[in-house]
Amino acid sequence: ARQAAVASLVEAGAARSEVRAALAPAADLERLLARLSLGQGNARDLRALARTLTVAPAVAAALAKAAGEAGGLPERLEALSAALHGFEALATKLDGALVDEPPATVREGGLFRPGYDPRLDEVLALSTDGKRTLLELEQRERARTGIPSLKIRFNKIFGYYIEVTHAHREKVPPEYERRQTMKGSERYVTPELKAWEEKVLGAEERRKALEYELFEALRQEVVAEASRLRRLAAALAEIDVLAALAHTAAQRGWCRPVLDESRELQIEAGRHPVVEAALEASGGEPFVPNDVRLDEDAFLMILTGPNMAGKSTVMRQVALIALLAHVGSYVPARSCRLGLCDRIFTRVGASDDLARGQSTFMVEMTETARILNHATDRSLVILDEIGRGTSTWDGVSIAWAVAEHIHDHLRCRTLFATHYHELTDLAKERSGVVNYTVAVREWEGQIVFLRRLVPGAANRSYGIQVARLAGLPRAVLDRAAEVLANLEAGELDEVGRPALAHHRGEPPGKGQLTLFSVPRRESEAERLIAETDPDGLSPREALDLLYRLKALL
Repeated sequence: ARQAAVASLVEAGAARSEVRAALAPAADLERLLARLSLGQGNARDLRALARTLTVAPAVAAALAKAAGEAGGLPERLEALSAALHGFEALATKLDGALVDEPPATVREGGLFRPGYDPRLDEVLALSTDGKRTLLELEQRERARTGIPSLKIRFNKIFGYYIEVTHAHREKVPPEYERRQTMKGSERYVTPELKAWEEKVLGAEERRKALEYELFEALRQEVVAEASRLRRLAAALAEIDVLAALAHTAAQRGWCRPVLDESRELQIEAGRHPVVEAALEASGGEPFVPNDVRLDEDAFLMILTGPNMAGKSTVMRQVALIALLAHVGSYVPARSCRLGLCDRIFTRVGASDDLARGQSTFMVEMTETARILNHATDRSLVILDEIGRGTSTWDGVSIAWAVAEHIHDHLRCRTLFATHYHELTDLAKERSGVVNYTVAVREWEGQIVFLRRLVPGAANRSYGIQVARLAGLPRAVLDRAAEVLANLEAGELDEVGRPALAHHRGEPPGKGQLTLFSVPRRESEAERLIAETDPDGLSPREALDLLYRLKALL
């Protein structure tokens, strides 16, 4: 249903733009309702709610236009459009009640438009008349006393008072009652001023109390509609998502995927949407699309290749394409056919959890265990370098066993990236395993990343070349090449461990050992034979040697 809705909006380009433009002024309706329901909202929240309610009919009108462009709306969009109606009265009331820019506090007044409530208008008129009277009183007292600098002021301690500078102190009438002496002036009150103050301040307090009362009534009216408003919020949010998906699909040339009940995953010219957009924004090299094909006969892909070649990008783009397809979106590919997945599992990246005392390897194994214990044959599994957090042989053993378990028991579509090239031998034993690698080329001692996914297995990781790109010192790179030569030659030290310490010069360039090809060690029997001079043995010594050799068998 969502996919059909997205497809309809993709086809209705002009109407889609109108839908997105109409949605732009909408506020976070669910957040506003939560604040108002908890009694924490203010008049600005109600004003934002009123603005959002006026969005609904505009969106409905744009959807109606989309229906005309696309020859009708899918059922899902029809239902969402129907949910946008019925809020006109509340929107009109809120808009007619509140000023355009209400203050943040609700206790100081200034929230409502004139004419909203007769009682408030009466109090406001009294307050306004009082301020006019104040100006008239100030002008009259200046004329009566002959003090041109006389001013009537207000503070929260004394209320209203008359201020006269010391230069005119002799002109102060006897009925003025001194309240405070300042550095350059005196402050007075009069019976007339105090009577006026009681009248005006009383009206001001009544206005604030009445405005708060009106605000609370309006808030309660909104809260009473919370259930309907939440449904409206959900409808607007879903329309917003569908329109955004349609806009992205149209702008970036995405395709409509085919979802079915098979266990296939067929992606032609798939792309990673985020990496592709980032490359375009930075003016970098164009993104290289790749095909990925898995089915019931070949469902476990072992993906090898050098660091930085793009293995993780390929796997993540497959996961993103599958996720986008399941939410109803178009996908970044030329074509896509995908059997429905019950879950998408990923084990990607490396991190520890110090708070829980878990090492990087423990976190990796915990996530892998969760996958093996919960995945089914309809799951999509993405595994990136299982076993890298421990020693080489432990790591390759765990990775091999995990891959075998997925193949033999889960039989789910899986992309398994690894630097353990030994795992490619699984394809010789398991029919559902296919080997792919990300192509690279060597040129003048450098590696060129082609970013293309091709059938086959990598035989080198090019780790030293990548380290050179990262800027490691030349001496470190040369020594790494010597150590690699020792390891690739299968040389052992005196206790049977791979020889790392001594220098060998230039690496011979031999391939990496397979899981079944271990370095050959000289046996004890061979040593005895090599050290024996047959011509120097007596018959008795020859017989003893024969018994010793037999015991070694």
